[in-house]
Order: sequence, then structure tokens, then C-alpha cells
Amino acid sequence: MYEDALHALPKHGVVLDGVRLDLGAMMAQKLSAVAGLTKGIEGLFKKNKVKYVKGAGALTGVQGEVTVTGADGVQSLLRTKNVLLATGSEVMPLPGVTIDEKRIVSSTGALSLSEVPKHLVVIGAGVIGLELGSVWRRLGAQVTVVEFAPKLLNMVDEDARNSFHKTLTKAGIKFKFGTKVTGVKDTGSGVSVTVQPAAGGDAETMDADICLVAIGRKPHTSSLNLGAAGVQTDKAGRVIIDSHTFATSAPGVYAIGDIVAGPMLAHKAEEEGIACVEQLAGLQGHINYATIPNIIYTHPEVAWVGKTEDEVKAAGVPYKVGKFPFMANSRARTVEDSDGLVKFISHSETDEILGVHIVGASAGEMIAECVLAMEYGGSAEDIARTCHGHPTLTEAVKEAAMAVSFGKAIHM
Repeated sequence: MYEDALHALPKHGVVLDGVRLDLGAMMAQKLSAVAGLTKGIEGLFKKNKVKYVKGAGALTGVQGEVTVTGADGVQSLLRTKNVLLATGSEVMPLPGVTIDEKRIVSSTGALSLSEVPKHLVVIGAGVIGLELGSVWRRLGAQVTVVEFAPKLLNMVDEDARNSFHKTLTKAGIKFKFGTKVTGVKDTGSGVSVTVQPAAGGDAETMDADICLVAIGRKPHTSSLNLGAAGVQTDKAGRVIIDSHTFATSAPGVYAIGDIVAGPMLAHKAEEEGIACVEQLAGLQGHINYATIPNIIYTHPEVAWVGKTEDEVKAAGVPYKVGKFPFMANSRARTVEDSDGLVKFISHSETDEILGVHIVGASAGEMIAECVLAMEYGGSAEDIARTCHGHPTLTEAVKEAAMAVSFGKAIHM
């Protein structure tokens, strides 16, 4: 909204004088939203007769037993038939760098800064680093992203990644690829970040107000006493489960979400939780992991489902590609938010949708119809022949589907 007030609204004839950012009010609104959502969950617990015990849980090693240590240090024992581990993930530390959540912060600290930094250095061009870097850039910070790899977001389709990178660069975010961080020091008034080429070379130092360490997340399992309970983990520390039942190697213990294999996504964890408990209740539960959408909440957003073009090519599957830029979409042009594109990848013989990749405003919303089509075995032509309202951003999805099915979009 702040970015819009400064740069977008004047283009539409809405001229505001003396626009300023009240960061305290913004943070208060955030906290209010979070509090409302978490209290809503507690309300649902009460309504559905779910006993809610606050504390740190751990397995005892005895089947069906869980200890809970409260904030006051008092420990209690719970006995149950089944235990579902869903403890999520925690920040991946960077060796040699101490996170104090003041000047050297993780995603937790970056969500609660007391003022907009003049210069923010982000270590890691992954999802979290780009999301938070994008936020603080729009609030006025100079943002430099340092990434060890030669490019950002290796898991994203190349066309989508290139479009996204171009837009972030246009927005003012600076990137240093192929670069490793060798040290971060609190100087008292800011931070000093020492970097050098990943392949070797001369070191350089960057001064900044805040350094965000965002090199990834890891399963939060260290305090669960997994070994004593006989729960096996892999080399990455993830709990090993049966991919259908979610059962671990310990009888009566199940696991879902960020602590098991797969993308660390809240909606993926939610689907796993439902499927697991449905099966424990004697019902049928199943997840099609091929249709789990991924979303990056920057502006523009990035969303995709299915395979990238490189993955399809590596699998030896015959395929075809159709693309449509938002620059040619009526709604995107009229609201002056036309960065990005929609890309379809379909089987060249059956037209089965193999992957859809979207970079653009509200991409996370638009990907839903593509997920639905893939879940029901639909073809790109099915979307291409479905009437979409005009003018809407989703027409770009229809046009890209036309491009891959018929070799030509109407408005290209």
C-alpha cells in the first residue's frame, strides 16, 4: 500500500501529499491479524472438544506417552493411542554467524524490525529471503541479496525465474550471485558483511544496518526425543515415514509437514494432517503430491504446480510449451501491474497438463484453477475452452492454455 501510494496511485490520478510510513501502526495491524487468527484456532479447538495443552512436547520412549513441559517448567504426562508429530521447521544457522534478532536477524527478527533499515543485506536468494527482501525494499530500504549459487530459486522454471529476476531487479533489489559470506559482525551502529566469490578470489566488505540470514530452514525435531522412541530420521534430519499412512518406524507415531520429506509448505502440511487423521479414524485419506501448488509471496507473486520444463525434458517426455505475458492482458495493463507471464507445459501427444508457472500479481490465486484441472486429469485445451471473465487477470491463464493447445493465443 505504501509503495502504491508513492508510485502507483499518482498514475491513476490519485495524488497524495506528505505520504509517510507509520511502521508502528503497520506492525500493530500485523500483530492484530495474527492474534485474531490464532485465537480463532483456539476457538475451533474448544468448539470441537479438542484438549489444548500448552508446552514443549517430547516422546518418552514408551508407546503412547508424551511429556509436556510448560512455560513454568512443570512437566505433565499425556497417554494416548496415537501421536502425530507436526512440529514444523526452524531457521537454518549459518556457521560462524550469530543471530541476535537485533542487527543480525532471522526471518523472525525481520518480521519485527523497529525501523526501516537504510541498507538490508539478505544472505540467501531463496523464498524467505526474497519475500522479506521484497517487503523491506517496498518500504524504502536498499536491499542487497547475496547468494552462493549462480542464480536464484533453482527449483523454479527457467522462464518464470528469468521473468521474476528481471522484475525484482527493476524494483531495485541488487543481487550478488556466486558469492559466499565469510563473516558478519555487529559494528555497534550496524553490521559489516564480508563476502568473496564462491569460486575463490578477493574478499570485500559491505556495510549495512541489518543483515538477514535466510539460507533455509530445517526440521524442528531436536527436542522430541526421537531416538529413545525408535523414530528414524534421514541424513537431512527429516522423519522417515510411510508416504501413504504417514507412519514412522515407531508404533503409533506418525509425522507430517516440515519434518518429513517434501516442500515446506503450510498447505501441504494441512493436507497431510487431514489425510493422516482420516486414516486413523478408519476413513480414506490420500494426497496427490504432483498437484501441490507452490507460491512465493513477493510482488509480483510466483506460483507453480507440476514440473518445470527442465524436469519434463530430463524425463524424456514429449512436450510443448505455451506462454502469455501479462503485458498483453487487459486487466494487468489497465491497473498498471503487468510484469510477468503464464507458462503452460503439456504433453505433446495427449495435451495433459504437466506444469503451469505464473509470475504476476495474484499468481497464488490464479494457480488454483490449474491445480484443479491437473487434479481431475484435465488437458490444457479444457482450460483454453473454458470461458473466463473479461477483463480479468485469469484471462492470461486461458491465453497461455490456448498457446500450448492450439499453438496460438488470441491476443498475441
